[in-house]
Amino acid sequence: MELWVTEYQTPAIGFSCKSTETLRVEQTPFQHLSVINTEQFGKMLLLDGMVMTTEKDEFVYHEMISLVACNSHPQPENVLIIGGGDGGTLREVVRHPAVKNGTLVEIDERVVQASRDFFPSLACAFEDTKSQVLIEDGIKYVKEHKNCYDIVIVDSTDPVGPAVELFSKSFYENVFEVLKDDGMLVVQSDSPYYHPNVVQMAYNGIAGIFPLTKLYLANIPTYPSGLWSFTIGSKKYDPEKLMHEYDDGCRYYTRNLHRAAFNLPALVSKIIANGE
Repeated sequence: MELWVTEYQTPAIGFSCKSTETLRVEQTPFQHLSVINTEQFGKMLLLDGMVMTTEKDEFVYHEMISLVACNSHPQPENVLIIGGGDGGTLREVVRHPAVKNGTLVEIDERVVQASRDFFPSLACAFEDTKSQVLIEDGIKYVKEHKNCYDIVIVDSTDPVGPAVELFSKSFYENVFEVLKDDGMLVVQSDSPYYHPNVVQMAYNGIAGIFPLTKLYLANIPTYPSGLWSFTIGSKKYDPEKLMHEYDDGCRYYTRNLHRAAFNLPALVSKIIANGE
């Protein structure tokens, strides 16, 4: 008998993978967590039924949410990651030569443990000498810290469950305060094809607070529609301009791709300019 796992990306479409083994299923204090083995993508982590990461394509998301900001800030010494308990974003941050400290604040310790147990290529970052891992509420954390970080990366799930407030104007305002005077905020801002309202919500929320806001894209096979967006809010520096040329060992990100990722299809430009 074949077993398939389906993520319903909209009420009308689902993304299915053939599963060869169920490795973990549990209800954490915050969300439903499962880890499965798939024939196409290797091990896969799902939260509340949504694909968070897989062994085969995780590098695209983690490189693009991390290195665009780290390479466009002249001194990205102190970087804060909200969410991202699998460790992939932290891995990319701390391997950047200009970064001195990477702080991961994850609300759900079971996500961190699942990564330790099943995704060693991601969890390796937890033991890096540059890393600090805190099991705390990221929303509360940014309220209690001011003028501390050069870059803040919000590596969240979609705006459901514990991640809803991570897309709010009040959260972006608190992040603005936790950043230094030349700081940058990076968020994952969802699929322009399937969830243009989320793209618009994130972009408009950040643009209303930061002097410079830009959106860029990446192709991630296991994320809804494959076309994924990220939004940067910057206090000073243009995120399209490279201050560093680091792309050693990358499998997706390159210096040329950095610039190209900001060249948006007309449909995406329309979403952030005029709404859906």
